[in-house]
Amino acid sequence: MTKQEKLERKSKIREALKKHGQEILSSHSFIKSNGFIQHGDMSVYEHSINVAERALRINRFLHAKSVERDLVRGALLHDYFLYDWHVDGKDKGNIHPKLHGFYHPGTALKNASRDFVLTPREKDIIQKHMWPLTIVPPLCREAWIVTLADKYCSLMETLGLHKAKVKARYIEIPREDD
Repeated sequence: MTKQEKLERKSKIREALKKHGQEILSSHSFIKSNGFIQHGDMSVYEHSINVAERALRINRFLHAKSVERDLVRGALLHDYFLYDWHVDGKDKGNIHPKLHGFYHPGTALKNASRDFVLTPREKDIIQKHMWPLTIVPPLCREAWIVTLADKYCSLMETLGLHKAKVKARYIEIPREDD
């Protein structure tokens, strides 16, 4: 694949992310997740964008024919827990600090359901992305793809192979009345 083809493919991924995720990307609460660290020096905001982009790449590579809107929105909201999980019990949303991996999918789903209208696939993605920690496995291909993308991105971020970069190109600051 030529450099030009790689740039075009990357551009198409970003276009799909903006097309399907703009409501989420521009929401005040999602933008606040840029202030919470996920892995290494990566914010939850950046991690969620990385997972959405990786999920789109996996879907297209496998020709999985997933519903891209659900795939993107579920990936962006999979870690929408809105607290710093590194701070033991001091952050009000972190009800089980030592068991964050088990409990945050439920918190993310609760927050996402409060702030956005979700499809059943989007709910499945958010609720099951930590499988096998969540005992019930994903039920749709979109959730399996996001689970795989999340594991990949988390490993790369933890090992320091994905460096944090502010992805300001996705941020559209919402008006105060939103």
